[in-house]
Amino acid sequence: MINLDDVNALAQLDREGMMGHVAALPRQCRDAWDLTRRLELPPGYMQVNKVLIAGMGGSAIGGDLAAAVAAGSSAVPILVHRDYELPAYVDRETLVIGSSYSGNTEETLSAFQAAHERGCPLLAVTTGGELARLARKWHVPLVSFGYRSQPRAALGYLFVSLLGVLRALSAVHDLSSDLEEALAILEAQGAELAPDIPLAQNGAKQLAQEVHGHLPIVVGVGPLSPAARRWKTQFNENGKGWAYFEVLPEMDHNALSGSHSPAEMAARVCVLFLRSKGLHPRTQLRVDLTRQILKEQGVACHQVAIPGESSVARILAAVQLGDYVSCYLAALYGSDPTDIGDIIGLKRQMSDS
Repeated sequence: MINLDDVNALAQLDREGMMGHVAALPRQCRDAWDLTRRLELPPGYMQVNKVLIAGMGGSAIGGDLAAAVAAGSSAVPILVHRDYELPAYVDRETLVIGSSYSGNTEETLSAFQAAHERGCPLLAVTTGGELARLARKWHVPLVSFGYRSQPRAALGYLFVSLLGVLRALSAVHDLSSDLEEALAILEAQGAELAPDIPLAQNGAKQLAQEVHGHLPIVVGVGPLSPAARRWKTQFNENGKGWAYFEVLPEMDHNALSGSHSPAEMAARVCVLFLRSKGLHPRTQLRVDLTRQILKEQGVACHQVAIPGESSVARILAAVQLGDYVSCYLAALYGSDPTDIGDIIGLKRQMSDS
């Protein structure tokens, strides 16, 4: 098994520089906020009564995170759609945002075109591709950024650009101070999680070792619920392993009963509880009791403290930590965190069918 303190060995596995993209998260966020801080939407867009973000994979998770930030202040529901076509409730009072890093995601393009046919207000967030072409053709707002990476590695742009759109829509307040807090935390935390920081002082490396060889289940609460989903997908794509996520308090109404069988799974599962300030007192109690019950069953449980006062700061801090853990986990499995040959192969088969 690789020594996580061997920086050269880590670099040899990380041939396409995924760790560098993780380190670039603060810069991505700042660039995206600068890109959208002066965004003005057409007057009619201010009359929408719901927002639907159409996206897949790394382009959709930004929508989940943005919806979590907006949940405490927006009178307009923010929904994320991961599929072709559209739900029946999408109408002319629904702002449909096509979010696709490449601009060529077939599910997103299908939903975006269906929204155009229904006469919905539209907006696109992308680096280019067919989505950008359609936005220009239909003369709808386009937030375009240039950053070369895998879609999941551009989350700073895909998340913060959507926050900028929601600010322009008055669905959230000016988040400049929240973002500044987040950037300060990301800079400090990133310096502590970098590859040249030894295992003894590196929380991400330590968590990767705890997860290695186990089936990780990441539990999120409140605004950290979509962050738990991000950890799960990064463990899949970067870490090349199975992973799942749960959300409290819902987990206590079903998943907790499923923790008994098969009995041998107790020693193979690792549950990570993401927690931060500001939890509802009853939810806080649930975290403690759920963790206690699982530990009594022999399940390895770890509390992961996420810093930050604002939801933006907490979400981004959780994302950054999880991204680093996933890259170190890939190294422990001897994998290049960027490689997604299975997904690319499936897309090729879909294109040929």
